[in-house]
Amino acid sequence: MELAYVCDWEKRPQSSHCPSIPLVCSWSCRNLLAFSTDLKGEDEDKEVSHMIHIIDTEHPWDVYSINSGHTEVISCLEWDQSGSKLLSADGDGQIKCWAMSEHLVNSWECLHCSSLDGDPIVALSWLHNGVKLALHVEMSGSTNFGEKFSRVKFSPSLTLFGGKPMEGWLAVTVSGLVTVSLLKPGGALLTASESLCRLRGRVALADIAFTGGGNIVVAATDGSSSSPVQFYKVVVSVVSEKCRIDTELLPSLFLRCTTDPLRREKYPTVTHLKFLTRENSEQVLLCASHQSGSIVECWSLRKEGLPVNNIFQHRSPVVGEKQPTILKWRILTTTSDLERVSSIALPKLPISISNTDLKVASDTKFCPGLGLALAFHDGSIQILHRLSLHTMGVFYGSSTGPRTGDESAIKRQRTGGPAIHFKALQFSWTSLALAGVDNHGKLHMLRVSPSMGQVLEMNTTLRHLLFLLEYCMVTGYDWWDVLLHVQPGMVHNLVEKLHEEYMRQNQALQQVLATRIVAVKASLCKLSPATAARACDFHAKLLLIAISSTFKSLLRPHVLNTPDKSPGDRLTEICAKNMDTDIDKVMINLKTEEFVLDGPPPPVPAAAHPGSMVRPGFGFMRDGASLAMLREMLVMIRIWGLLKPGCLPTFTATSDNQDSMQLLFRLLTRLWLCSREDGPPPGPR
Repeated sequence: MELAYVCDWEKRPQSSHCPSIPLVCSWSCRNLLAFSTDLKGEDEDKEVSHMIHIIDTEHPWDVYSINSGHTEVISCLEWDQSGSKLLSADGDGQIKCWAMSEHLVNSWECLHCSSLDGDPIVALSWLHNGVKLALHVEMSGSTNFGEKFSRVKFSPSLTLFGGKPMEGWLAVTVSGLVTVSLLKPGGALLTASESLCRLRGRVALADIAFTGGGNIVVAATDGSSSSPVQFYKVVVSVVSEKCRIDTELLPSLFLRCTTDPLRREKYPTVTHLKFLTRENSEQVLLCASHQSGSIVECWSLRKEGLPVNNIFQHRSPVVGEKQPTILKWRILTTTSDLERVSSIALPKLPISISNTDLKVASDTKFCPGLGLALAFHDGSIQILHRLSLHTMGVFYGSSTGPRTGDESAIKRQRTGGPAIHFKALQFSWTSLALAGVDNHGKLHMLRVSPSMGQVLEMNTTLRHLLFLLEYCMVTGYDWWDVLLHVQPGMVHNLVEKLHEEYMRQNQALQQVLATRIVAVKASLCKLSPATAARACDFHAKLLLIAISSTFKSLLRPHVLNTPDKSPGDRLTEICAKNMDTDIDKVMINLKTEEFVLDGPPPPVPAAAHPGSMVRPGFGFMRDGASLAMLREMLVMIRIWGLLKPGCLPTFTATSDNQDSMQLLFRLLTRLWLCSREDGPPPGPR
């Protein structure tokens, strides 16, 4: 691990910052990072402002700060699965739903608000939408995206008519209440609350996970290591336009350290409780601490046979009778004594954590998603294997450093004064970056090596990075954290291999990923001076695709009955069959009444001489798909000009007084002729 950058905000007076107040952060699939801080007013009597900061990790200098309006400390932040909505909850039981305004990262508004007055929120989560993708490391060499990434059967937490997932969120309070808020299609908010169990007790820590059958599992503890960690099944339904919550008690567990006579009193408090993944309620991570140390335990829920009394063991079994089973929590592994843990981050990459899959990942040396991060009060961070809990990597903070000699590298040198440590940690969605907010509100971005320090061959490294780029393309997630590990010398090979894998997919999938792969190529080419010009070409192609899509969206069929193909598809098909360079001859095969302009003509601003729009040597002059889009737009402009002269765009010529439309036709025709004279253009690169 190594430091990528640190966001050091403008200096504030010491009295205006509250480093002792807990901080939380959350990382979205769009690589937007939200975290909270608390500021005191300049006047002593002024209340503390609870702020939410949102940044794009690629442009961390642009931070958008929201005065949340929460009356107490913000205890939870949660992004939805699309990365466009954010939940915030505080110590007074208030939950707010924030959303982008006009799809702008620097403009947010509060859409909904629910409240349980005076009941602090300790856990918060969006309801599951039923979308789960499995990533198969053993198939990374396959040419079929469907074999590398498969859809897992997973039921939404709640569905509307027709099986559409219902949007909403679930929260757990200190008093043992579970509250659910549902967003109805009309925009109304439907809220209900219920006790986790009949005998309500204090809940200091809680976490939420989901099962494949659509149920919700809540883990809760009162904070004492001598008390059991309780698990509850929560089922949400809508009956007669009212939200209904049913709860059921599941098997519980006691920490292993409490059964050890030497450690029974050493770790009195449970400080962290987390499921290993949100889609797996059968594995949980627990951390117990005292003032100067911590211990971490990993538990798994297993189905075991129920022992039968000796009286019934000699009874002849009935045909088809199965042995009764029971669910029990079994400890997988535990760590030795550690420094005091301040924060924990779990990976989001959907790698299966069965022993077989972990062995495959180990054999292929594919480390992303295998480790969890622990931050300590001495300022260091360790990456531990998510099941065995052995150390995979270590990061030393500015106030710590590795000891020399025979002492363990995990121990740190102690320095005078309060140490800077991380109070909140979050992994990116590919687990190649780690963000931490320290106790002074600074944001630290760390690179997490895909090989975890192992020396890999260049081809292996390229294959791993390519695998993660393909995963981002298929899921639609942002790929900035993958680019952190791409060296300039890798860019050309990655672009070529990415294009080769894309061209091997079926036509339908290629159409879905058409714009995403161009955007990925543009991002890659910006990383190397040798390919910077190609990045401009890819950005120009993205703009061309957007303009072409806008033009085609204005077409509608003249007859209202639904044709086999849309006017845009028919135009593409006819232009592909007729390769004549004379646009008027192409129009002979078109019925202009089928390409009626729907609505006002597209606004086209006045421009300079059309020849300045395309410089010689631009990449799309050799790109068949781009030239085909230009030709289709040329036909549309020509048809609209015949139907209504006011639809024609206007240009301002700077070199002479020639007709602007003639110049535009001449320019596009020249591009088309150049591609025809030089032979068929190659495929997109």
